[in-house]
Amino acid sequence: MDKDELKLTSAEIGTLWGQYVNGTAIDIVNKYMLSTIEDEEIKVIFEDAIKISENQKQQIARFIDNEGFPIPVGFSESDLNEGTNRLFSDIFCLHYLHIMTLHGLIGHTTSLSSSVRKDLRHFYESCSNDAITMYQRTTELLLEKGHFQRDPYFYPDEKPEFVSGQSFINGFSSDKRPLAATEIVALSLNIKKKILEKSLSIGFSQVAQSKDVRKFLESMQNASNKQIQSLGNILKGDNLPVPMSWESEVTSSQDSPFSDKLMLYHMGFLLQSAQSYHGSGLASAMRVDLVTTYEKIILKNIMITKEWFNLMTKNNWLEQPPLAPNRKEIAKDK
Repeated sequence: MDKDELKLTSAEIGTLWGQYVNGTAIDIVNKYMLSTIEDEEIKVIFEDAIKISENQKQQIARFIDNEGFPIPVGFSESDLNEGTNRLFSDIFCLHYLHIMTLHGLIGHTTSLSSSVRKDLRHFYESCSNDAITMYQRTTELLLEKGHFQRDPYFYPDEKPEFVSGQSFINGFSSDKRPLAATEIVALSLNIKKKILEKSLSIGFSQVAQSKDVRKFLESMQNASNKQIQSLGNILKGDNLPVPMSWESEVTSSQDSPFSDKLMLYHMGFLLQSAQSYHGSGLASAMRVDLVTTYEKIILKNIMITKEWFNLMTKNNWLEQPPLAPNRKEIAKDK
């Protein structure tokens, strides 16, 4: 049998389904941002990002359709309100595309590692290459414009060192050790993603139509702010710089460019993605105060995600992914 004719596995269908729905949501945000961007260099990158996304969406739809599964509804132009006032600055849009590209790169790599069929592996390899190129371009443009926030610098040790005792993990006494480089990279990345999460929740809460959605977004904004402070205080404790916030890049517009469904879904996507980054930070943490901080953040986000799920299902906005056959129900219907 031709390897390309093998039926897709549950993992392959699952990754395709997730990539399609998430991709359509982000694509609508990109299209809105493109309509407001004035900087020509940023505009060109967004135009290319939208073309790449459209091509990937069509290929994913073919994969799903050829297996006999219904193509997800996802998000479309009906979730975009054209002609609305600007909600985000050009620089915020560039930061947004940069962070979403990171999410995409990790998502494509994970999907590739779950794929067996040759045509699907080649597809995700192509997606990863596109994401790498987009990451390079957004990074270069942020550097050129003086808006890329680099992580703290380190001064090299004279020779390699080895952990000598339990004091290495102590994080609550005055003589706790300085942060390790592996811990700093996780802290910095988690803070940057939380800053995006907070800024989006501020903008979305200004324009959301539903009182319940606004209330949730305000709650998420407060939680993000507290988590930024908790992680930032650990960096400050070692006299290390904390990434700058982007709240000032959100305008005061109350004119909604998106449906409430899209805005709420997008925040849920960020919540769920953040959990994997918090988990990585927890895994790399070797100081007790770091471990405790990550555990609190993860538990808090589980509670917020539950609220998000309840609100999405209450409004019938949460699309159901393909499910495994219910053998008990099939047996009953015989």
